[in-house]
Amino acid sequence: MPTHQSAQERRNDIHDRVQRDGRASVAELSQVFDVSEVTIRGDLQALAEQGLLVRTHGGAIPASRLSRDLSLALRRQEQVLAKDHIGKAGAAQIEDGDAIFLDTSSTALAIARHLTHHRFVTVITNSIAIVQELTDCANLEVVMPGGRLRRDTFSLVGTDGLAMLSQFNIQKGFFGAHGITLDEGLTDVSADEADVKRELAAMCRQVFAVLDATKWGRVGLASFASLSQIDTIITDCDAPADLLAQVRAADVTVLQV
Repeated sequence: MPTHQSAQERRNDIHDRVQRDGRASVAELSQVFDVSEVTIRGDLQALAEQGLLVRTHGGAIPASRLSRDLSLALRRQEQVLAKDHIGKAGAAQIEDGDAIFLDTSSTALAIARHLTHHRFVTVITNSIAIVQELTDCANLEVVMPGGRLRRDTFSLVGTDGLAMLSQFNIQKGFFGAHGITLDEGLTDVSADEADVKRELAAMCRQVFAVLDATKWGRVGLASFASLSQIDTIITDCDAPADLLAQVRAADVTVLQV
């Protein structure tokens, strides 16, 4: 690329490249345009503020790939049968005596509905919907860290209240996501939700991603777990075979139900 480009010309070219390729990294763009990574980050931020692309960890993706944030009420109505199958398979991974984390996803809620016959399981969650679901399950201990109310997902967010969880040995964490890709890992459309999930994923001995087929290849605003952090992905039979093969090649166990 010519080094005499103006900042606006460079940003136009960056936007075109991201649109064409589907994503671009800061390091790659720095080499292509022969400017510093600091300059590229400034370009990406300017384009993001105009709504022309979405910043990701280490780069950017087209704004068109970021779907709108769906409320929990709407998400409950999507892929209902697939989520129930994933929920049943997720619950089957939980043993009596486990301490587990369930996030605010509608798929994690499906897991909660299949925990009726488990015993001595401690369920840690920031989902008010899951707490309500388990209210009558006297065989389960339910723990909810504090935080700020997020009404659209009916959850508590914020990391200040997570310190209390240091007393728990959390065997398994179950995380839904807006999307999963090889580069961005698990992503969410809410930075607040991603902050909570990121800290919880680091606390869990095993990380389970629970994703229906629509989530593969999608990217949300904020990453909260890399592919290397995921032990097992539970998904449905419609998940794309090419992406499944790539994930399995990265030594991630995949269960299709």
